Amino acid sequence: MENNVKEISHDVAVSLWKKAMLSVETECERQPEVIMVKGVCIGTLGNFSASTGKAKSKKTFNLSAIVAAALCDHPVLCYTASFPENKGNILYVDTEQSTYHCQKVMKRIVRLAGLPEDKDCSRLQFLALRKNTPEERLAIIDVAIRSTEHLGLVIIDGVRDLIHDINSPAESSRVISKLMQWTDEHQLHLHTILHQNKSDDNARGHVGTELNNKAETVMQVEKDKADSSVSVVEAVHIRSMDFEPFAFRINDDAMPELVAGYTPPPPAWADRKKSLSTLTGKSPPRSISMCWNGYSPPVPATTMTGSAMHCKTLIWRRV
Repeated sequence: MENNVKEISHDVAVSLWKKAMLSVETECERQPEVIMVKGVCIGTLGNFSASTGKAKSKKTFNLSAIVAAALCDHPVLCYTASFPENKGNILYVDTEQSTYHCQKVMKRIVRLAGLPEDKDCSRLQFLALRKNTPEERLAIIDVAIRSTEHLGLVIIDGVRDLIHDINSPAESSRVISKLMQWTDEHQLHLHTILHQNKSDDNARGHVGTELNNKAETVMQVEKDKADSSVSVVEAVHIRSMDFEPFAFRINDDAMPELVAGYTPPPPAWADRKKSLSTLTGKSPPRSISMCWNGYSPPVPATTMTGSAMHCKTLIWRRV
C-alpha cells in the first residue's frame, strides 16, 4: 500500500498548475453555509467536518440529528440546515454496523425529520458497507457521489474503515485527500466519524491527525462526567466562532432529545482558582491567575553563561 504512488506526467502537472492559479481580478464566491449549531456555522459546501468521541458516546445518534435537520425545515437537537434547492440529496455511508442496525439508524433519521418511517425518502440514500474491503468502500462511495444528482451532504460513519492501517501516513493522506477532492469537485459537504484513543481525547491514529488539520470543524461527543446517560457535544476545532456546548439523552422511544437548561461545567483551572479564593478570602496573585489561564512566564534573562547560567536557571525554576 505504501509504495502505490501514481506518477503524474509533465503535461498533466502543467494543466493542474494553471488551474490552481488565483487572481485578485477574479472574484471568488463565498461557500454557502449549510449546517449550523445554534446559528453558528459548522459546515459549508466544498468542505468537510468530523465528529470524534469514545466508543458508545452516542456519536451516531448525534449524526442522526444532523442528517434529520438537513431533511426538514425545523431544528433537530441544536442543528439547523439550509441547503440550496439543487443540493437537497443526502448520501449516508455506514461501514461498521449490520444491515439491521443500519436500518434502525435510517428509521431514526426519518422519524426525527417528521417523515414516514415505513416509506423510503427519495432524498436519502443509505449504504451499508460493513462486508466490503477498504478499496471496495472507497470505490463504491466514489461512484455513488459521481452518480447521485443534486447531492449536498455525504455522511461517512466511519472514515477509519476506508484504510487498512490507521497509523499509515500514506494511507491517511490519501483518504483525507479523497475527502477534499469529493467536497471540492462536487461542491458538497461531507461529515465523518472517527473514534478517540482510549487513553486520551485525541482522534485515533495518523488519520486522526490529518482529520484535525484539514477539517472545517471537529466536534467532540462525550458522556457527561456527572451523568453517563447524557452526551455532551462541543467544538474542538472550528474555523467559525465557537458554539455553546449542548447535551442530549436517549429517551424511552430510543430517540435523542435535548437536555434543557444544560450548563457546561467550568474548566478545572477555574475550580482550583475558586478553591484558593475561598481558603484565603482573596483573589489569587496575578502570576498564579496567569498560569491558570494557560500562561507560563518566561525564564528571566541573565548575563551568566555556561554551566553557571544553567545552574541558576534550574534553581529559579525549582523555586
